[in-house]
Amino acid sequence: MRALVTGASGFIGSQLCRALLARGFQVRAFHRPTSPLRLLEGLEVEHAVGDLTRPETLTAAMQDVEVVFHAAAWMGGNDPGRFYAVTVEGTRAVLAAALQHGVRRVVHTSSAAALGVPEVKGDCLMNENHTWNLRPDVYPYGYAKYLAEMEVQKAVAQGLDVVIVNPTMVFGAGDLYRQSRSILMQVAAGKVGVTIEGGINVVHIADVVDGHLAAFEKGRTGERYLLGGENLSYLSMLQKMAAVTGGPAPSLVIPAWLARTLGRVARVFRNVLDLPVEPDLLQLAGYSFYYDTRKAEVELGVRASRPAEEAFAEAYAWFTSQGK
Repeated sequence: MRALVTGASGFIGSQLCRALLARGFQVRAFHRPTSPLRLLEGLEVEHAVGDLTRPETLTAAMQDVEVVFHAAAWMGGNDPGRFYAVTVEGTRAVLAAALQHGVRRVVHTSSAAALGVPEVKGDCLMNENHTWNLRPDVYPYGYAKYLAEMEVQKAVAQGLDVVIVNPTMVFGAGDLYRQSRSILMQVAAGKVGVTIEGGINVVHIADVVDGHLAAFEKGRTGERYLLGGENLSYLSMLQKMAAVTGGPAPSLVIPAWLARTLGRVARVFRNVLDLPVEPDLLQLAGYSFYYDTRKAEVELGVRASRPAEEAFAEAYAWFTSQGK
């Protein structure tokens, strides 16, 4: 069976290529002509060079393909226009090409960010039924992912078999595009002296890849499946990172209102400030992005089995081996 992987040169895409090859798939790796191919070195993949913002380049890539894993994403910054062009219009182009060429199934890599934020601040769990509930400018990445899912639903209505997976915050070896700005390396360098109220769900890259393959095999058309691991407060996450890297753990938790105020100021001076996180993310302070992953466990038969510390350790070992 031939599989096309978009975003094949990236973190999730390259790991999907490896896993598919191990299962006997013929893999066609779709990537931009300027994409670094370090993560695909040594893999027996067929390269398809193109760009999601140029839909005509998808025609040759889709020839004789039975399944598409659409893992491409824009990771270059906080430009809403670019997010829309790549994430929304690019997804629309992939789905249209898949329909045109009779692709059997598409697995669409969305994000837990597409679900929006919890209705209340605290430790409540969000599931796949949660929907977008923020102003677009507050979280452009999440909004673009939400809009891309709307494109998926339109394609499903037209008869295309698409399954959506929503990974949470992914760690592990090979996160090439976050190499220089990973929060893990910021902790290692002692640049994270404080943290904010709230929390996040952390998942190992191997569990995310397993979830993609299970979605291809068992997922229901048009359904979302959260692929998550451990729900951690930001303080707990950073303490675990400090233990793995040997960097200092933060000891001060600043209130959410103060973090949001600082975030608004930092947006103005983002070009001159060296912050460990994007200023826009400080606007989400106080929310606990905790998720209920039982749907994937029950319907797909996958359960995140690797602890956050293992994901952090493998990511840190890979980052340091790259000389960054």
